[in-house]
Parts: sequence; structure tokens; C-alpha cells
Amino acid sequence: MTDPLALPAAVIDHLVERTNAHDLEGLVASFAPDYVLTNPVHPARDFVGTEQVRRNWAGLFAGVPDVAIAVHGLVAHAEHVWVDMTVGGTRRDGVPVQLAGVQIFTVREGLIRSCRFYLEPVEPLGVDADGAIRETVGRP
Repeated sequence: MTDPLALPAAVIDHLVERTNAHDLEGLVASFAPDYVLTNPVHPARDFVGTEQVRRNWAGLFAGVPDVAIAVHGLVAHAEHVWVDMTVGGTRRDGVPVQLAGVQIFTVREGLIRSCRFYLEPVEPLGVDADGAIRETVGRP
């Protein structure tokens, strides 16, 4: 008998495999038709449905031909899966692309139903911790 708590993690493992294989149809098939993406940091980017999933990944596969996901940690509990990941590659113009963060998926009946999306571009030359606090509180 399969452990029902392992199934959501297996769905996410499959999503990562399909993504890294650049299998757009297999990737899109991992999502429920009424899939909901919530981006708390950028709420204007929220969407519902797999057509936006298809457009997003078709654009990434075309613009970043070697795009791949690396999973650094995954925790599953009931229907929820937290994934610490990076998404990286090189654009066609030679510029490296790297996003890092966490996605929190809800998986039911073998399909991804929703995601809280917390991936952001990596800024290797950004401000340090003190500078980030100064920017947050508005002090020079």
C-alpha cells in the first residue's frame, strides 16, 4: 500500500522531473485545470488556470534553454508540500538567470491545486544585512 502522505511529494518530484526535461505538456498536466497561484510579494502576478502555467513555462523554455530546477529541501504534510529551490539557467543573450526561494504547494488527487509562490531573483551584489534594514526603515 502506498503511503498517502508520500503522494503529494511524488507529484512535486514529477513536476521537477518534467520541468528539467523541458516537457511542457507533462509539466502542465501536473496542474489541476482550476489551479491557483498566489504570489504574496507581487499580488498582481496571481492567476488561475493552466493556460498561464503553459505561457510562463513556454516562455522560460524558449528564453532560457537550459533552465532547470534544483531542490534543496522538501517537506510534505498531508496535502501540502514546502519546497526550497533554485531555478537557474542562461538566457539566449548569455545573461545568467537564478531565482531562489520557497513554493508551498497544495496537492489533491494527484494534481497540484494551488501554490504560494516565494521565488525571487538572486542578487549576488545587493546590499548587506545592515543596508537592507536601512532601506526597510528609511534611514540613510
